[in-house]
Amino acid sequence: MTRLSVNLNKIAVLRNSRGGALPDVVQAARVAIAAGADGITVHPRPDLRHIRPADVYALAAMLEVEFNIEGNPFAAANDCGYPGLLELVEAVRPAQVTLVPDGDAQITSDHGFDIARDRERLRPLIARLRASGARVSLFVDAGSTWGADIAALGAQRIEIYTGPYAHAHAAGAAATALAACAQTAADARAAGLAVNAGHDLDQHNLADLLAAAGPIAEVSIGHALINDALYDGLADTVRRYRALCSVQK
Repeated sequence: MTRLSVNLNKIAVLRNSRGGALPDVVQAARVAIAAGADGITVHPRPDLRHIRPADVYALAAMLEVEFNIEGNPFAAANDCGYPGLLELVEAVRPAQVTLVPDGDAQITSDHGFDIARDRERLRPLIARLRASGARVSLFVDAGSTWGADIAALGAQRIEIYTGPYAHAHAAGAAATALAACAQTAADARAAGLAVNAGHDLDQHNLADLLAAAGPIAEVSIGHALINDALYDGLADTVRRYRALCSVQK
């Protein structure tokens, strides 16, 4: 069965647009967990555009499900109050860290790591994260075959960037993108890695991905899930996504 981790970034975006404490990220986590979410994901960025360090600390103090922190491992502390990804992870010790090569100018993550280029920079950072007790997953493009290289760096999982697949699915031409996801998933599993997936997954495209590229250990879903929740309610929406994940054995 694929585990569902609910990304709460968009809850923080809405709160930050008004100021104050509402909507409450911690309360949203409680609702999602009560509705069946297997984990909670956040992606704090150095510009604090949505999830902030205080949210990370508050979630870590209350969560009894898996906590997944995403971020750029090369992002250092800054004057905005961002302590650096590694420092934040070492402070709260989440179950999983998903490393993503996003830049400050990106609206959202839009590509995976170039392992050939970043290999030696990643190696000591992965070791440090592993030493904190975190499972380490690397964000990779569909169609890439870095499995053996990633395993050699000490990471335990990949997360397939599914944005292109989701766009192709919406256009009614998903076969090639699905094949790329399946290729990367098979390559990773052959190297002994587990496979996660995330980005633009929704109730329309999730089942097809799980069927074609499975077994998928975990999907992280935020933007589409929160969009659906605006109309159907957060608890019911989490239950629907959870049901889709439960189809895969």
